[in-house]
This record gives sequence, C-alpha cells and structure tokens, in this order.
Amino acid sequence: MVTIKMIAEKTGVSIAAVSKALNHQPGIGPEKAEMIRKTAEEMGYYPNAAARTLKTHHSKNIGIVYQNQLAHEFFSQVLEAIRAGAEANDYDLTFLSGKADSGTSYYDHAMRRQCDGVIIAQGIYSQEEIEKLAKSDLPLVAIDQQFPGRTAIVNDNVGSAREIVQYLYNLGHRRIAMIHGEDGDVTKMRINGFLRGCRELGIEVPDEYMITAKYQEPKDSGLATRQLLSLQNRPTCILYPDDISYLGGFTEMEREGLSIPDDISCFGYDGIRLSGLLRPQLATYHQNAAEIGRRAAEELISAIEYPKYYVSQIITVPGEIQPGGTVKDLTQK
Repeated sequence: MVTIKMIAEKTGVSIAAVSKALNHQPGIGPEKAEMIRKTAEEMGYYPNAAARTLKTHHSKNIGIVYQNQLAHEFFSQVLEAIRAGAEANDYDLTFLSGKADSGTSYYDHAMRRQCDGVIIAQGIYSQEEIEKLAKSDLPLVAIDQQFPGRTAIVNDNVGSAREIVQYLYNLGHRRIAMIHGEDGDVTKMRINGFLRGCRELGIEVPDEYMITAKYQEPKDSGLATRQLLSLQNRPTCILYPDDISYLGGFTEMEREGLSIPDDISCFGYDGIRLSGLLRPQLATYHQNAAEIGRRAAEELISAIEYPKYYVSQIITVPGEIQPGGTVKDLTQK
C-alpha cells in the first residue's frame, strides 16, 4: 500500500507538505501541490478512510436499510436520487443488513461500517429489527415511515388516497373497492385517506370491498380481484396497492372475459414507467421518487454536518394523479 511517506520520498518533499497537498490545505505552492497529487495518483495512492474518520470525525459513509426492494422501479429511482445527492457531497453508500434473531442488528452493522448516518428506506420491519437503530444517536432519516424525534420524508399517503377517491367520484364511481398492502404505516395511512374520502363524499364501503394483498405480488392481488368479481354487487372500480399488483388483477379479469374499462375500472399506485406502457394505459397515482430520494440525502447530510443546528421534521413530498385508460367515465351516457 502506498503511504504518504513513500510519496514524500518520491517527490523529495516533507511528509507535512505531502499531507497539505493531498488535503488541499494552505502552506504549499499550487504548482508543487499539483505535482505531489499527480505523483500520488501515478503511484496508486488512496487516502485511508479510517485515518480520515479519526481526523475529521466523519467517514463520509451513509448506511441504507432496505428490504428486498432493489428490483422495484420506484425504490430504484429513490435510491438513484439518494446516490446522486450523496455523491455530490462526497459521501459513499453502504447497504446494511440485520436480523434480531442472529444477534446482529442494523445498528451493529452501521457501527461496524463506520456510517455517519442512516437512511431507512420504505419497508415493513419488525420492532426488534429497527428499534435499536431508531433509538440510537446516529443521524437518521426515514422514508415513508415515522420514528419519534427523527426526520421522515413521506409521500402524502392520506391526501393521495382522498384525491383518488375524489377523482373517481367525479367520474361517476360510487362502488369503489380497495386492495391494500400488508399492515404498516403506509398502508394504514392510505386506508385512512380512502375511508375518509369516501365518508366525506357519502360513499358506502362494504367490508368485503377492503381486501389485503402483499405489495408487489400480482398473484395476491389476482386472488383478491377474484373475490371482488364474485360479489353479487361487485365494484365499478378497484384500487390496487401498486402498479405491479395491477397485473394480477388484469390477468384475472382477462380470464373472466371482462374488458377494462368497459366492464370494470382499475386504478394503480406509484406511477412507474410500466403504467404508461400498458394498454390501456393504467390510471395511477405518481409518486415523486426523485424528490423523495433527493430530500432524504439532503436532510441526512445536514443532520450529519450540522448536528447543533439540525431540527428533525416531517417532510411531505406530494405526487399527482396520472390519468389513464383504465377508468371509465360513468357520467357519459
């Protein structure tokens, strides 16, 4: 491994001069400093991260906690925005893993990797898995979930659900069913917004119109769709927990010989690129993934670099309805 001492010997200057040049500090001429940095690069020198941490008290490393979501387009867009924000501020990303039953927690992994702070990505975690991290002194930002005293970057889950109901109501729909994801903060808020929106508009929601299915599982949503289609008074529109899950519903309706939207309407959630490629184009709620990721990185870096002045907050990132051809306008005769 190339050391500062080796660079000093190669360039014929002092160790102190090499250190100043590599750290862009004053006290050395620009031409000499450039010569030293060029020599260091040619020799294959890389600064020691551990030594940098001891000197600056920052490793410039951010931990990411996630749950098997890298293949999901929405999360990928969030992650790309986090990466861009981190990179712009000279931070690296480390993916963290942890299981309470193995004795290794997310916090343990973050400390072992010398993370300056952590971003908890959207997911459903057990209390044991995440509690130690959430209660630690590490700077932390969560996406679409809230922890006491921590900053959260959230989609407007309540408001978006109410907005969807209003949109469908204006198109003449009164029998609206909701296939929602498994239990968690996001699901609870969306259900709250859906039921609140229906109540405000005088729409009755029978118990059988509310069905649980796992996020990102078309098979689950297909089975839920089958239940809804078997009802004597079936809905005119079905809301799906995400755009991918809609594919399961679409397959089930096709099997039943139903036409979308002539026989039944459908509405997704997320607004991933797939929704615009489907025919008919899926009506959905577009989440601003890029802004969610950007703000998460921005807030965490602020918490890391300005701990005395940083104040935790809940930041809501609005999305918008993306109209499509899967919702029929029942007001048109």
